[in-house]
Amino acid sequence: MAMASGRVQLVSIRQKSLDLARWRVLWIALAFAFVAVIATTRILFLGAGGEGARATSLEAALLPDRGEIVDRNGVPMARAFPAYALWFNPKALGEDGEPLVASAGEVAAKLKAIFPDLDEKAVAAQLASGKGGYLRRRLLPEEANRVQDIGELALEMPMEEDRHYPQGKMAAHVLGYVAADGSGRVGMEQVFDEHLRDPLTRGTPVALSLDVRVQGALEDELRRGMKLTQAQGAAGIVLDVDTGEVLALASLPEFDPNKIDEDGQKLMFNRVTNQVYELGSTFKPLTVAAAIDSGTIRDLGRRFDASPVKVGRFTIRDSHAMGDDLNAVETLIHSSNTTSARIADEMGAERLRQYMIDLGMNGRPEIELPAKGFPLWPGEKWARLTNMTVGFGHGIAVTPLHLASAYAAMVNGGVYRPATLKKLGPGEAPKGRRVFKASTSSRMRQMMRAIAIYGTGRNADAPGYRVGGKTGSAEKPGGKGGYRRTALVSTFAAAFPMDRPRYVVIAMLDEPRGTLASSYQRTAAWNAAPIVGRLVPRIGPLIGVRPDDTRDIDISAITPLIPEAQNEAE
Repeated sequence: MAMASGRVQLVSIRQKSLDLARWRVLWIALAFAFVAVIATTRILFLGAGGEGARATSLEAALLPDRGEIVDRNGVPMARAFPAYALWFNPKALGEDGEPLVASAGEVAAKLKAIFPDLDEKAVAAQLASGKGGYLRRRLLPEEANRVQDIGELALEMPMEEDRHYPQGKMAAHVLGYVAADGSGRVGMEQVFDEHLRDPLTRGTPVALSLDVRVQGALEDELRRGMKLTQAQGAAGIVLDVDTGEVLALASLPEFDPNKIDEDGQKLMFNRVTNQVYELGSTFKPLTVAAAIDSGTIRDLGRRFDASPVKVGRFTIRDSHAMGDDLNAVETLIHSSNTTSARIADEMGAERLRQYMIDLGMNGRPEIELPAKGFPLWPGEKWARLTNMTVGFGHGIAVTPLHLASAYAAMVNGGVYRPATLKKLGPGEAPKGRRVFKASTSSRMRQMMRAIAIYGTGRNADAPGYRVGGKTGSAEKPGGKGGYRRTALVSTFAAAFPMDRPRYVVIAMLDEPRGTLASSYQRTAAWNAAPIVGRLVPRIGPLIGVRPDDTRDIDISAITPLIPEAQNEAE
């Protein structure tokens, strides 16, 4: 009996041990399950939160000090990355010790051999003064190794977080740069400075409306146009006519945001948003559109006197004789000052002035960039001469961005929308305000296309892309008579495809010269228009517009009014 009792007791102990083991396994499993539930919940919360999700203090500590800026397709345009800096620490060998083994001049010379662009005299002076501080920011690893080989303990190389622009100079005037104190300057770095620095938001990249492919092509063609005509500068923009999104914006010459020096500081002025110009004949389509929309022009076949216009002691002339009279279509095709002035005069100052206000010409351009030029606006009351000169693009000075937004309204059905450098999602485009009737916009699309086929815009007519646009060659202010005869601002304002406009393109050259490449001409037809003609085929397929020679906008309603079209038909 005793033996049986012992066996029962042993079995009981084993059973208790098994039960305890099972409970332990169960509790461990429950603990793991609890942790998994917490982790899954956190992941789902972050995934669902989007921009509203807030990083914990631990997550914030793991993020860079400054958030990333990307283009509309997610391509990095500005990001933080760890880099070495070169710092002079005069106390590296103690308070009383000499900071350098070799002389300041010898050390500076060795640093010059590593960094050819280093100011050797300035560095030598700093080393000799015993004043600590940065000698250089952003060293490559191989450069840091060579500095280490110099053998000076006072030359320290701390690892710091640096701002890097992987696309180099591209879109410099849009991006801006980050100053030594970590604050954004000039461009979208300044606009989004708080978002990019805030630990709660810097984990979410800022998406711009730019497309780096389109931006690169625009800068390339503007740079080529500058070189071919020896121009002082250039500016350009590609704008979505339905949303106001800027796909590309370039001001040349540009600065390098990776290296801000004295030369770079001089190049930060943005010609697209900050410089105002009298943009000349590119205003004539806006005048004609206003005249059609207001009922001043009801019959496109109506003839206007093309002889010189005398107003007081001033006389308005054309660059060359264009005949005794012109209709509205011929006015744009031949770019007549006299008939444009007469159309504006008949419309009246109040009506033309109101259309210009509705197109935003009386205020700074609407865009996020901090640097925006104020137009040279004629004032509250326009004299007769002022109204007539505005009709052909003089007497009023605006930025190229003003012009781009106005052209977008003219061809998109008549609705003005502000330009934006923020990527917009579906349904996020602003409603805008109506400036022109849809029927006016439709008629202007026909006339713009006719200019590219029969008029001064022939050099911009990229086959298959149905480009429409208008040239403008305006003398710059100064000199005798108020203008410098030999200094022009040449502009071509275009849209494509004209059967369903999607994008406006502006190309401008500042003081181009007549060269072999431009057939020794300085006007926009020979220098700015070809830039658009080369650019559109490059960017069209990238942004959803493929060439199609089988379609075009129907201009048959206005071709009877165009002698050139009749001559071709014969």
